[in-house]
Amino acid sequence: MDKLNIQWYPGHMTKTRRMIESDLKQVDLVAEVIDARIPMSSRNPDIDELAGIKPRLIILNRADQADPALNRAWGRYFRERGYSVLETDSKSGVGVNQFSAVIKTALKDQIARWRERGQVGRPVRVMVVGVPNVGKSTFINKVAKKKSAKAQDRPGVTRGKQWVSVDTGLDLLDTPGILWPKFEDQEVGRKLAFTGAIKDEIMDTEVLACALMETLAERYPQALAERYHLQPEPDTRGWELLEAAGRKRGFLISGGEVDTERMARVLLDEFRGGKLGRFTLEIPGGTEQNDRG
Repeated sequence: MDKLNIQWYPGHMTKTRRMIESDLKQVDLVAEVIDARIPMSSRNPDIDELAGIKPRLIILNRADQADPALNRAWGRYFRERGYSVLETDSKSGVGVNQFSAVIKTALKDQIARWRERGQVGRPVRVMVVGVPNVGKSTFINKVAKKKSAKAQDRPGVTRGKQWVSVDTGLDLLDTPGILWPKFEDQEVGRKLAFTGAIKDEIMDTEVLACALMETLAERYPQALAERYHLQPEPDTRGWELLEAAGRKRGFLISGGEVDTERMARVLLDEFRGGKLGRFTLEIPGGTEQNDRG
C-alpha cells in the first residue's frame, strides 16, 4: 500500500494557539470536543499543556457512530484521569442537553465559593476547543439552540474566536479548530483523514481509501461483507478490496476497468456518514496512547 505522508500545520493554527493561551485567563473550564471513533487521534496534544490545571471536560462527539461498548470504555479511561465526560451526537442533539448540568457538577466547588463571596449569578465561562471537523461548531449551535457558530462539514471553517451565550448562567468561547505542528505517527494522520478532519484536497483519495479498506478488513470485516459483499482474506491488499467493491457496485469505465476513484469517494463518504456501521478505531490502553504520550 502506498504511504500517506501527512504534514499539515497552516499558519493560522499558530495564531490560534496564541489566542487560546491568552483567553484561558477568562474561562473556568476547558471543554474538548473529540471524535468518539478515534478518541486519541482526534485530541490535540497541545491542549493538556495549554489548559494546565483548569477543570476539563471531554466531549465524546459522534458517539452514535462509534462502538457503544468502546464509548463506555473510553468514558472510564478519561474519568480515571480526572476529566468529566459527556457522550454526544451534535447533529441530532443526543446528549447535548446534559452539557450544562455536567459543567455545573464539574465546577460545583468553584460555584459554591462564588456564592460565599456574594458572586451569585456569575456566569460560568467555558472554552470549547477541538481539532478541525470533530463537530465543535455544530455542538455549540445545539447547546445554544441557535446558529451562532459557523458549522460546515469541512475542516477549518471557524476562523476567529466568538463568545456564545447559552443562558444566563453559561457562556461559551468558541475557538478555531487547531492541529499540532506535525504528525509524529502517520497512523494518527491516517485516522484523522479517514474521518475528514484533514482536507481531502491535500492527499490521494484512492490511497486513503485503500488504507481504510485494510483497516476495516482487519477490525470490522463484517461491515465489508454487509455493505459491499466482500469476504476479505487475510492480507488482502486495500487496492484489491477497493477494486472488488467498485466492480460489485458497477462503477465501470471504458474497457470494463473499475472506476476506483469514484469507489474511493463513495467509501469515504459512507464511512464518515455512518452507513457502514458503528466503529471505534482505537481502544483504551492500545498503542495509540503510547504513540501520543
